[in-house]
Amino acid sequence: MRAREHVDGVHGECFFCLLLRRIAAREGSGTMIIGRKQRVINTTLTYLTLGVFSIFCLFPFLWMLDTAFKPLEEVRSLAPSLLIINPTLDNFRHVLVQSQFVAYFRNSAIVAAFSTLVTLLVSTFSSYALSRWPTFLASRSVGAALLVSQMIPGVLLLVPIYMLMRKLDLLSTYSGLVIVYCTFMIPLATFMLKGFFDAVPREIEEASEIDGCGRLGFIWRVLLPLSLPGIVATAAFAFVAAWNEFMFGYVLINDDARRTLTPGIMIFKGSHVTDWGSLMAASVLAVVPVALCFVYIQRFLVSGLSAGAVKG
Repeated sequence: MRAREHVDGVHGECFFCLLLRRIAAREGSGTMIIGRKQRVINTTLTYLTLGVFSIFCLFPFLWMLDTAFKPLEEVRSLAPSLLIINPTLDNFRHVLVQSQFVAYFRNSAIVAAFSTLVTLLVSTFSSYALSRWPTFLASRSVGAALLVSQMIPGVLLLVPIYMLMRKLDLLSTYSGLVIVYCTFMIPLATFMLKGFFDAVPREIEEASEIDGCGRLGFIWRVLLPLSLPGIVATAAFAFVAAWNEFMFGYVLINDDARRTLTPGIMIFKGSHVTDWGSLMAASVLAVVPVALCFVYIQRFLVSGLSAGAVKG
């Protein structure tokens, strides 16, 4: 009797559970239909918003590219339009052949490359120290000093930096620009790399020490490969910041042979007349290499993050 009652109880409980599951499934199916519609609406609104913002952000570049291929009479037309009636390459020919654009491009590449290398070298060791010994008084003092340095606008330091570079005889030199750019980029690069270094467990460093690997060996063989996405992101930030900098490049460089790209483009803007076609062509030539580099870096960052996730 007890066995039968137990069986009947089990069957009754199972039937009751089955009934509840069916009711929940019906309610859940209705919820899924409502949720699906809401999800479609949210997705549509999201993509519409992103599309509007993308058009808003890309329109200046498209207009710049469009103007670079227009002849002079279309550039000065009273009814501007994106449609190019007679496309031409005269603006690019004037920029590349009849101006010092190539020299400016070379100067910017040299300054940006050396600034990036020095920034990565210094910020790697400083961020490692801040990451591994955060409680030390020296680490906290240096971290606070780096943070305060980011609150000072660069324009306030323009006159003191100019006077310092003049005393050091570094005006119109690559070294002066590299020192100035690194001064402003190292603090932020240090905090960027510190976040990646904090994600590397200390147990890995301890295991490498047991295997006979010193600190420099650990940084070079273990820490940097594991933090490769952060290194690439920091390098991209430092390079673009040095490439696009205008104020110090305009003030500290007086020799036209050492002038960088961003101030050099100003030669197409006169006091009374502006050569808009050449100015836009020079801007396109200055932006396209960096944009193509970022396309490659973006793919590299995605692959690097995936590889780091697998290693972790």
